[in-house]
Amino acid sequence: MIKDIIAKILFLPLFLLLFVACDDSVTYSDMKEKERSAVNHFVKDKGINIISFSEFVANDSTTDVLKNEFVEVDDVYMQIVNNPVDAADAFTIADGDSRNMLVRYSEYNILDGDTISANNFMGEADEMRVSNNGGTFSATFTSGVMKSIYGNSVPTGWLVPLRFLKFTRSQSNLAKVNIIVPHSKGTTTAAMYVYPCLYQITFQPENSYVVEDEE
Repeated sequence: MIKDIIAKILFLPLFLLLFVACDDSVTYSDMKEKERSAVNHFVKDKGINIISFSEFVANDSTTDVLKNEFVEVDDVYMQIVNNPVDAADAFTIADGDSRNMLVRYSEYNILDGDTISANNFMGEADEMRVSNNGGTFSATFTSGVMKSIYGNSVPTGWLVPLRFLKFTRSQSNLAKVNIIVPHSKGTTTAAMYVYPCLYQITFQPENSYVVEDEE
């Protein structure tokens, strides 16, 4: 199954290249408008309630899943499904920290209406190395499906939730989010071909200690 997903991803750029070559009238502005329309339709179709950032902060940085609330942060629509703030071992990624994070995810292309990659049915999670430098998060994939398809670069949209989450290794209480990511915050392929994605992501710290930088 994973081979089929990777093959689909690899075929997509070729298909889009041929499509664009046959229609030179399609501009970047047109593609962005199509993306916005697809996101708006998806939000309406799924009954998503977009709340303001001020409402989000006033609600202790939570989104009400029962009301299907998402908050817009840095052009990303984010729903915090679970945030283990009360767990005894819960922690944030503090300024200056670097940690290995295991992630399970699914990637749904909103424009095409198709799941284009996922690892939530596999035995092993993807792994990424996350760093916090002065409140600015960065990350690289070190193993897994995302790395095999897109390389080491983690979409910047994936980094948005890290500012608001706490993390625990407890399988029953993992940090989990749904995020709608525009092409400008997505993978290199999404950025090139201008499509938005819905990601469902679960985060689990690989270890409960800080990963020291290698000499």
